[in-house]
Amino acid sequence: MISVSNLSLRYGKRTLFEDVNLKFTHGNCYGVIGANGAGKSTFLKILSGEVNQTTGSVAFTPGERMAVLKQNHYEFDEFSVIETVMMGHKELYDIMKEKDAIYMKEDFSDKDGERAGELENSIAWLENFLADYQSIVLVVSHDRHFLDAVCTHIVDIDFSKMNIYSGNYTFWYESSQLALKQRSDQNKKLEEKVKELQEFIQRFSANASKSKQATSRKKALDKIDISEIKASSRKYPAILFNNLGREAGDQILQVENLSCTLNGDVMFKNINFMVSKGDKIAVLSQNSLATTAFYNVLTGREKNYTGEFKFGVTINVADIPNDNTPYFENKDENLVDWLREYSGTDQDEQFVRSFLGRMLFSGEEVLKNVKVLSGGEKMRCMFSQMMLRHANLLLFDEPTNHLDLESITALNNGLKDFKGTALFTSRDHALTESVATRIIELTPNGSIDKMMTYDEYISSDDVAALRASMYGKKTK
Repeated sequence: MISVSNLSLRYGKRTLFEDVNLKFTHGNCYGVIGANGAGKSTFLKILSGEVNQTTGSVAFTPGERMAVLKQNHYEFDEFSVIETVMMGHKELYDIMKEKDAIYMKEDFSDKDGERAGELENSIAWLENFLADYQSIVLVVSHDRHFLDAVCTHIVDIDFSKMNIYSGNYTFWYESSQLALKQRSDQNKKLEEKVKELQEFIQRFSANASKSKQATSRKKALDKIDISEIKASSRKYPAILFNNLGREAGDQILQVENLSCTLNGDVMFKNINFMVSKGDKIAVLSQNSLATTAFYNVLTGREKNYTGEFKFGVTINVADIPNDNTPYFENKDENLVDWLREYSGTDQDEQFVRSFLGRMLFSGEEVLKNVKVLSGGEKMRCMFSQMMLRHANLLLFDEPTNHLDLESITALNNGLKDFKGTALFTSRDHALTESVATRIIELTPNGSIDKMMTYDEYISSDDVAALRASMYGKKTK
């Protein structure tokens, strides 16, 4: 068991944790969540002894120990504690190390794309391993499906406090949103009661016949305590897509015999399908380069293809590419000026600032130079320019890269609520499962097209046999 008693951590005037009391027990997996900068990694470093707390103590049951592997990760891929568990299991450790190494490469090759797809399939095994692990597991992850699959408890860091909740991430999220709504509704009722009492007192306090009633109301008013709802450190951007422009007709997108070969490797071949109005299509492939090539063909970035595709005459397309570097490199301008390029010359600065505000850029932040933005900030800027397009067909190639849990959740909800048509590719299992109504998989020997959810698709024996056949054929 790990016991945390009266733990506090302060950096100057900033308090990261205050009077934290927790117990972690064997057989449980704890998902540590919180906004960026809330202290998730710092808390794990305190447990390992790498960082000293200001006050309080951390105690381990005698005879137990914690091993820690120090390693740099992506900004939002903090798997040090998982790797600690896996140090005793070479196969698991090698899978995670190779997966991280591949995704961190700038020169992502064809073979890397194929291997990445294979490694993604190994994560299911990792989930099963951790779910059955009988020691203490603490994990920091931005993959909601992963947290749901392995976690028995959630450790939430917010308001400089840490609280443990039983259940997985989805249970915590739904419960926390319900509790917040209940507190808000209760405060609203109390505020209405206060207003009613104040109006009565104001009207009748000088009236002799009503003075006793006014005095009684005054006493009742003094007893009402409207509890303050603290501002959470967890911020959700307002990702809201709408197609306020031209109404889409029935002809959305038709793809006929589309094939693409890059550097001698077949990305996909003889792809045929028609997109229907309102479809939410998850585009898959064992080779992630194939899906990127597909989106690049549709958007005109890739010219090396055969076959045809045709958008309907009423279709307005907006896309977020896998690599958004061209949108920001060699740009020496602030966020307002950058976004104004996509808003039209008739829009004033306040209009542009409002869109940036939805993406959590406020005050002086909107004057930040786009060259210094982080990966997550750039992606939120891309969402802003996409929302300004009011497109009726959206294309997304790995939009959750670099996003934190709050932004992923906001994107998930925005896609679910979008009334238009969307094609998307994402490694976020929860997003794909909750949004997709249709699955299209690109292979070197054609496509698989199924009207089903993602979980239905990956669990279907018939689909598995078909996939093995499609990928197993030799191509010329």
